[in-house]
Amino acid sequence: MSSAAPLMAETKKRFETATGGHVLEAYAMTESMISGIFTPINGTYKPGSVGVPLPDVEVRILDADDGHTPLAAGQVGEIVVRAPQLMSGYWQRPDETAQMLRDGWLFSGDLGYLDEDGYLFIVDRKKDLIKPSGFQVWPREVEEVIATHPAVAEVGVAGIPDPQCSEAVKAWVVLRQGQHATEAEIRAYCREKLVAYKVPKQVEFRDSLPKSHMLKLLRRELAREAREAHAVPAPSRPQAGVQTAPRVEGVSPAPALLAS
Repeated sequence: MSSAAPLMAETKKRFETATGGHVLEAYAMTESMISGIFTPINGTYKPGSVGVPLPDVEVRILDADDGHTPLAAGQVGEIVVRAPQLMSGYWQRPDETAQMLRDGWLFSGDLGYLDEDGYLFIVDRKKDLIKPSGFQVWPREVEEVIATHPAVAEVGVAGIPDPQCSEAVKAWVVLRQGQHATEAEIRAYCREKLVAYKVPKQVEFRDSLPKSHMLKLLRRELAREAREAHAVPAPSRPQAGVQTAPRVEGVSPAPALLAS
């Protein structure tokens, strides 16, 4: 099984080729407690999909801008979930709860789409969208391309401030042991598979990438480092699905969930 963080298609391919086994993907959030969407064990597998909702789970795709309009199959919008196991709310955080839970639906902050058969496909986090010169770039799409380069072990992509196009695409790359690649080679590789505005303007090679305790790539840390390097303050846009609490001496800043 694979959960807790997006699974690169290239990682899945290499693992299955090496082992002969099959990786089953699942999707959920801390606020939804357990995986509500799961790859059918004996059913049809669709590459790129995290599966279908379990019997007591409802999934809708709503317009990401207005948060109300349901979208048709194949259209990308915000993923919202309704199920018995959703949290009741954040402990003593009514405002944050109201943002996440609306009329019994959990607004994930993730963008994706449902196909005609009800399979869910994740596109990316809503807050991670990069807008170079007004275009829309999803970091996951660029990461998937770079991950297929034979010299690349890991990759992270995020937006960085740029004086010419307001925001630019940057890739942070960890190379495989004994392999070599240059920034020009990675960018040329991307140009073969991506339109021009999605090609990283910068590529930085590192020994490792920042990850959470669940080994999930922390793009926000990469973006923060880039902003600090350029002495640019962080944007004040809200981060759906990420909650912060005031620091109180002796009290953890992590929000607590109210179980149903």
